[in-house]
Amino acid sequence: MSKQMELTERLNQEFQPHFILVENESHKHSSGLGADSHFKVVLVSDKFEAVSKIARHRLVYQLLAEDLQQGIHALALHLYTPLEWEKCEAQFPKSPSCVGAKHS
Repeated sequence: MSKQMELTERLNQEFQPHFILVENESHKHSSGLGADSHFKVVLVSDKFEAVSKIARHRLVYQLLAEDLQQGIHALALHLYTPLEWEKCEAQFPKSPSCVGAKHS
C-alpha cells in the first residue's frame, strides 16, 4: 500500500470525513518523484465543529506523529467543518512548487 493510500485510510478511520483528499506533492519539492515527504490533506469532518484551526492541526499531527518522525517532511493541511466547506464552495488553495523543486 502506498503512503498516500495509508494516510487516506487512517484519516478516514479517525475523522469519518464528508470529503477527503490526500495528495503526494513530493514531486513539487527537492525530494522529487517517488518520494513520500510532502503531502497535502484536505479534510471535511464533523469532528472539527467547535475546534480551533490550531487544534484541528494538532489532531492530525498527533494521528500522524509516527509518519512525521519516519520521513514525512511536510503536511499542507486544509481542515474544514461541513459548513466552512460549503461556504468556500468546496474550493481549497493550490500548493506552489518549492524553490528547491527539481524540474524536468
